[in-house]
Parts: sequence; structure tokens; C-alpha cells
Amino acid sequence: MEIGSKDALAARVNLTAAIVTGLIAGFLGGCVLATSLAESTLDKYRERVAAQDVASVKEARSLLGVLQHTAYSPCSDSELNYFRQIVFGSDSIRDAGRIRNGRIECSASAGRTVRPFPQFKASAIEPDGAAAFANLVPTSEASLKRPGLQLGDAFVVFGSHLPETAGSLPISLSVTPYLPGASSSNSRPSPENPQIEDSDGVARNGDILAATHCSAVQLTCTTASITVAEARLGEYPAIIGTSLTGGIAGALLGMIFCMFQRKNHSMEQQLRRAVEQNKLQVVYQPIVSLDNGKIVGGEALARWTQEDGTSVGPEVFIKVAEEHGFVSSITRQVVQRALEEFGEVLRTTDFRLNVNVTAADLADPEFLPMLEHAVSKARVPAKRVVIEVTESSTANQQDAMETIRELRRMGHSIYIDDFGTGYSTLSYLLYLSVDAIKIDKAFTRTIGTESVSVAILPQMMALARSQNLGVVVEGIETEQQAHYFSSDKQILYGQGFLFGRPITAQEFFRLLDPKLAPIAGAIEPEYAPERALGSPSRA
Repeated sequence: MEIGSKDALAARVNLTAAIVTGLIAGFLGGCVLATSLAESTLDKYRERVAAQDVASVKEARSLLGVLQHTAYSPCSDSELNYFRQIVFGSDSIRDAGRIRNGRIECSASAGRTVRPFPQFKASAIEPDGAAAFANLVPTSEASLKRPGLQLGDAFVVFGSHLPETAGSLPISLSVTPYLPGASSSNSRPSPENPQIEDSDGVARNGDILAATHCSAVQLTCTTASITVAEARLGEYPAIIGTSLTGGIAGALLGMIFCMFQRKNHSMEQQLRRAVEQNKLQVVYQPIVSLDNGKIVGGEALARWTQEDGTSVGPEVFIKVAEEHGFVSSITRQVVQRALEEFGEVLRTTDFRLNVNVTAADLADPEFLPMLEHAVSKARVPAKRVVIEVTESSTANQQDAMETIRELRRMGHSIYIDDFGTGYSTLSYLLYLSVDAIKIDKAFTRTIGTESVSVAILPQMMALARSQNLGVVVEGIETEQQAHYFSSDKQILYGQGFLFGRPITAQEFFRLLDPKLAPIAGAIEPEYAPERALGSPSRA
């Protein structure tokens, strides 16, 4: 199978996995949403029951006040007819009548009693003296017993009508006796007995969702319940919606991931081909003496253009090479190309060429032999090739130390690049035994601004002076930035667009001398042993 086919297959697998994951996540989210919607529906029904309870109790108390002061003889035909008119015209009252000492004397539904009924005992007494009964009915039919309320010698029996359920959910309703303060801990929920709480609220117990309202006057608890499976089935549109949304989101994320992966993979493959075919470019940026502006060295920099003509910055492609383990190939190519192009200048002048190395290079056992072979093949003195290492690449001091020591034994100078942005301290610099520091351009840009970072520059230069370290200031782009360092007594070197952008070797040679004449005499003072940038006196 070709690489392209493998990549396409991997992309399809990743996209399918993302869609499936999205669908599953959406389905699970939909199940949670369906449960939440069902609980909301149950709670709304509970609120309707509570509102009806309040209205029923209010109506019952109003009727009791009327029944106590009728103009008719107690339990007379006229009064019973009056009671019946009231009951028939009420939505919440099922019966009304007279009661004394717990015994019903007459009611709208049964008329005057012709045989004695058991004495009823109140289950609770309201603050105004009204007595609440759990089971009150003027007949011997137990199934007709309902909660009632007595005030004086009048009583009313509440009806059994409940609000109708709305929506598509198969809600089950149950009414159970309620005695305030009595424990219901032994009651377990079931489809036949779904009550979970003995007070207002929505709760879940196992597979059952229930909303309960308990009336302290009617002495009943009304419970609306539904199983979780029924809730999900009833709210299936929500589950379908979230599943589709999750699938679409998964597809979008999958496509984004595939595009990113394809782009990254494509960049890696192109970069590998460029390295294998020796197509990387190497450009050089001048390093000058800030005292007189003369060029004393240059830094070799890798550049890469993709196959579609797009230029990619080194901060991007070097990271890609590091992540995929072939950055040492780039370093090798830069070293060999730089020594080939600048070999004559390095052999005949005091010009120094700086080369960057990465953390992977310092840890690579083949790096030192490669560098030694390249320098020997070009017949260039090792002291003319400066090795630049970033602060971050030397964070693991144990791994970097032996390589740096060997580089110094070979005759190379060591510069700390991007100084001030990472790990360096005084003891750290002494431990690494470097020759010079390159002040990062982030600090140079603060010159002439109100940034607090500008106050760090004098401290850096004082640190370098105290340790006899050379200093190269990076990122100098304006005369103001260059003049900032002119009053300093130590010899400083500069690098930046003010002195020259990275250019090809041929352009650099014309900048040095059109005839490539030796420039040792021009730059010899800057490299006096006691003052030299990266002086070997610290070796």
C-alpha cells in the first residue's frame, strides 16, 4: 500500500471514529437531557397540583363559613337542597353536611342518616380550630372515603379530581394518605407505589423519577412518576437531536484534525525530501563591532521553501524536524554548506562563523564526530567556528555539559543564544563555561520605550563584564538602539537589520570585499586576546 493510500485510510478511520464518538457523546447527552426534561415536566405537574390544593382549601374554608350560618333548620330538606346546590356548583368539593361529636348527621350526597355510622376522629387540628379528617364519607362504602374538613358543626369532603397530565410522557399518578410528622422511610418506590418523598419536591430513586405534593389540610400526597426508560422514550426527539448534533460536531472536529494532521504530515514529508535532496538554503547575517560598524563575523541560518513556493520560518520547520527526530540532518547540512561556502574566508582571515545547534544535537553521539570531520575536511581552524546554543537546549545540564566541554577542547567558542529568555543564572553560566552571550532581540526592542524590561539590559551587560564574557546584541534595527550601547566601556557586537539582513554567501562576500581580500587587518583589534569576543582565555 502506498503512503498516500495509507494516509487516506488513516484519515477515513479518524473521521469515522470522530463521528461515532460524537454520536455516542450526543446520545449520552440526550439521555441526560431527556431525564432532565422529564423531571421538569413532573415538577410542573406538581406545581399544578399544589396550586389546585391551595384553591380547594380556600374554597372549602369559604363554604364552611357559609354552611355554619344558613337560614334553614339543620339537616332539613331545605338545607339539604341548599347543600346540594353548593356541592354541584363546586369543582373541588364532593360533599357537605352536618357533623357533631365526630358523627355525621346529614350530607348532600346521603341525606339524613337512617343508621348510625362509626364516629370519625380528626387527624389534625388547624390553628383556627378547623379539624382535618383523612377518611370522611357519610356512607358505608370505604372506597368512597375522602379527606374532609370540619369547622363548627359543618363539614365538607374534598373531591378526587386531579389536573390532567400534558404532553406525551406516560405519567403515572397516585394519591396516598399523609400524616404530617409520620415517617415514610419504610415505603419503597415501585410502579404501584411510586412515592419517594413525603413533602414537595422532585426526586429519583433507582429507575423511577417522581414529583410529590403533600397537603397538610387534605392529608394526602399526590405523586406523579415515570420510569427513566419511559422518560427517554417519551423525549426521543431530544435524544435524536443531540445525537445528530454530536455526530456533526464530531465530523467537524474530525475533519479539522485530519486537515491539521495532513498538513503537518505533508510538511514533515516535504521537509524530509528537502533535506535528503540538499535543497535547504543557508543564508548569513552579519555580526559587526558596535564601536566602528565593521563586520567581524556572521551567523549561518537555515531557510526552507515548500514545494508550493511557501516560505516556512525556522521556528516552525526546526520544531517539526525536532518532533520527528531528524533535526540533526538539518544541522549537518547547514554546517557542511557553511564550511564549503566560507572555507576560504575562514582559512585566511579572523572572520568567525556562528552555527546554531539544538538540544537534540548536543545529545546526539554522532554530532561531535560529524562536526570534527566537516571542520577538518574544510581545513578550517576550529576557533573560527562558533557554536550557538539556546538557553532552553541546555536546560538539562548533565546531558549538555560533556558535549560543550568537548566542543571547547576541540577549539570552538560557545555562545548562549537568546540570553535572558530562559534558564540562565550566574552560576549556570559559570557551570557551562561559555564564552559569550547573545542578548535576545526582545530586550533590544524595549529601548526607547517605557517597558520595565529595558532596565534588565544594564544588568545583563554588567554580568557579562564581571565574568569577562563577550556580548552580542541581537535585533538592532534602529540607530537609537545602536547608540544605546555606544557609551558602554566594554566591547560590544551587534546583529540586526540595521547592519544587514540574512543574505546568500555571494552577497555576503561582496559586502565584505568584492575581491575577497583578507580582512584580518581590518578586524584584528576587535580580536585582541585580552578583549576578544569569546576569548579562549576562559577555556
